[in-house]
Parts: sequence; C-alpha cells; structure tokens
Amino acid sequence: MHYDLIIRGGRCVFPWGEAEADIGVRNGKVASLSVGVADEAERVIDARGLHVLPGLIDAHVHLRDPGKPEVETLETGTRAAALGGITTVFDMPNTSPSVTDVTMIDWKRDHIRKTAHVDVGIYVGATRENTPDLAMLEQQPGVCAVKVFAGSSTGNLMIEDDAGLEAVMRSGHRRVAYHSEDEYRLQARKPMFHEGQPYETHSVWRDVECAFLGTRRIMALARKTNRPAHILHVSTAEELEYLADHRDISTVEVLVNHLTQVAPECYEKLGGLAVMNPPLRDRPHWEASWKAVRDGRVDVVSSDHAPHPLEAKKLPWPKCPAGLTGTQTIVPVMLDHVNAGRLSLSRLVDLMAAGPARVYGLQTKGRMAVGFDADFTLVDMQAEREITNDWIASPAGWTPFDGTRVTGWPMATIVRGTVVMQDNEVSGGPTGEPAKFAP
Repeated sequence: MHYDLIIRGGRCVFPWGEAEADIGVRNGKVASLSVGVADEAERVIDARGLHVLPGLIDAHVHLRDPGKPEVETLETGTRAAALGGITTVFDMPNTSPSVTDVTMIDWKRDHIRKTAHVDVGIYVGATRENTPDLAMLEQQPGVCAVKVFAGSSTGNLMIEDDAGLEAVMRSGHRRVAYHSEDEYRLQARKPMFHEGQPYETHSVWRDVECAFLGTRRIMALARKTNRPAHILHVSTAEELEYLADHRDISTVEVLVNHLTQVAPECYEKLGGLAVMNPPLRDRPHWEASWKAVRDGRVDVVSSDHAPHPLEAKKLPWPKCPAGLTGTQTIVPVMLDHVNAGRLSLSRLVDLMAAGPARVYGLQTKGRMAVGFDADFTLVDMQAEREITNDWIASPAGWTPFDGTRVTGWPMATIVRGTVVMQDNEVSGGPTGEPAKFAP
C-alpha cells in the first residue's frame, strides 16, 4: 500500500488509550492506523521515542489581523502556533475593522488561505447592529462561534445589558462564546483606583465578583432562551463551582496562564507582562482551576494569545494594555504540567483536541481515527528546554514565560498531512485553510 505520509513507531494517544502504531495518511486524511512494514510513502517520519497526539487546538487567539501588523499578523501568529505544536487556532473578531459581517468573514477566509500556516476558525463578533443577522453569520463557512464581549472591549464589540444579551441568544442556535466580566461593576469600581498603583491592582479592580456576576447573568439568560453558552477564560473558584450545576447548557474554558501563574508573585516578577483579562489571581483560585481540570469540569484549555508592543506593556497601570502572548508557548507549558503530575497526557489531549472539537463542532478534528483530518502534534516528553523571548515568532517579541525551563517539547506539527514544522523549523509556504464546523 502506498501513502502520502507514514508516521512510524510513535506512542499514539487515541481516545481508547495509548498504543504504539504506524499511521498512514492519504489525501490529507488518516487512512490507516496499522500500516504494514512493507508499505511505502512519499514521506516517512520516524517517531520512535515520541508521543503522537491528535493535532492540538488553541481555541482562543487574537491575531490582530487586520489592524496591528507591528505586533501580529495571521502569518506570524500561525507561524508561532506551528512552532508551538498547534495545528488549528480560532481567531477572535476584535480586529480593525472588526469581523462582524459577511464582507469581513469572506476577507478573513481568503486571507487565511493566502497567509496561514495552520488551519483557522473565525469568530464573528456580536454587536447591537448585527444581532438580527447572527443566525446567518454563524452559518458562514469557517465560523467557529459568535463571540460576545459582555465586558470592556473595543469599538462596538460590547453588549453588556440583559436585553441586548438575550437578543443575541435568540438569533441562531449554535453555542455562543462569552467574555463574561460584568461591565456595570467594572465601571462603578473604576474611580476607586488611580494611575501608578501596583500592577496587582488589576486583580483588585476586576475582582472575583466582577467575573462571577457576569457568569451568573449569562447563565440565567442561557436558561431563559435555551441557548448553549461557552464561558471563556473562567478564572475563579466561585464560577467553577457554580457552572458545575449548569453542565447541560454550558461549557468551560480555562487559560494556561490561570493554571500556571499565581498572584501576587506573578505581578511582582512580571509587572505589566502579567496584566490580562480576567486577571491572574491568587493561589486558592489556581488550586480550584486545577481541581476542575482533574474532575472534568473544564472542557477546553486555551492561550488567549493577545500580543501588545513591549513598550506599551511597560507603561504604568492601568495604562498598560491587558493581554499576553501565548499560542507558541501553551503546548510546552502544558507538557511540563503533565510531567509535573498535574494532569495526564490523555487529559491534555481531551482539553486541547477532543474538547475544542466537541464544544465548537469540528467534525473531523480532535482525535486520531480513520477518515479524520491528518492533524498531528509530535512531542518529546523527555526534552528539556528553556522558553526565551528570542524563540517567539510574534513581532511583539516577548513572552511572560521568558526564562522558564520546561520538560516536554513539540517536535513536529502536521496539518492535514502536511508537515508544517519539524525540529523547530517551519517549512514551506502557507498551507492553512478555514476550519470546517457543523451547521
């Protein structure tokens, strides 16, 4: 039998368990999980000593394209993803102009095909103006979900009131993704603070109740409208406990940062490079996040990659913008957590492959099975590396994990049978496509 690609001898993480297998790829799909010794291919990868994972997905990135090429573009952001072992990213709509209509969705789809190194899902932003059209917009090819900013955002990408949120929920049927901080509480508390206060003040202003109140309001409206909700970047113990009673209508994302960085130490060490929304919080919330990962309450782990210029991040609080780089570093950081015993490799695959596929309706990604897309992340669980700023592909050029030593590293990224990264080198031109979702 002849294949386009054979991956031989790797330790494969299947939904049914780990096993050594030889995988055959044909026409961008998995064609066999039991390739014979005499079978041949155009390209053969010797994966002995490596784990072969289904292609890992970063379901929450801001690639700033169009709008801010000095900090990120679709090309550089997907290059970073490929270097970090990510085969698919879902890109947020708060660009300039925002992705809120068919014209911009069409532009982004075309731009993905011209510039992306990995596959890309497109969030469409909800606004008051486009709410009547959301049922149509969520059906456009490549759209992963409607995104609602219920807390501070840019331009007209914010719907903070119950009537506006309910109108969004009644337009369409697919799961809606929410930034759920409560805007009314944010604005009411803002006068309490002043420029130049410690960076840790960010977590005092955008406090636990700000996040918890926003999530409670969204759940009440999801119940009222019977519209499924995906709560992005859940950061508090209170939310995680509350959402456990709403699993029939809600899914949960936790960010790698909230699993890795702990206040107040992170602010003392990183200053503005620790400022993000929702904020990094103290140890009890870190512990609650890991408990929720272990007991299955978390569906997805993402990066919320949101680069800003380094000079802007060094401004005094609150002038420094919120957002961190992350799509290139999420896999090695999470592999290090696996090696530290905080989760299993199969649970990592559930959170970064099967979970995003289930939540967003990716029909042929998220697992290694015959007929599925030939997306693979090959990792060396024993490799010891140091994450450094000079490894970062983003033009922003920095990572909050600079100087962090990790055990576990991505060695190859394969997208629909094409090797886009091997041994820390991105090869070839753009091969990314808009991802395909269930209607």
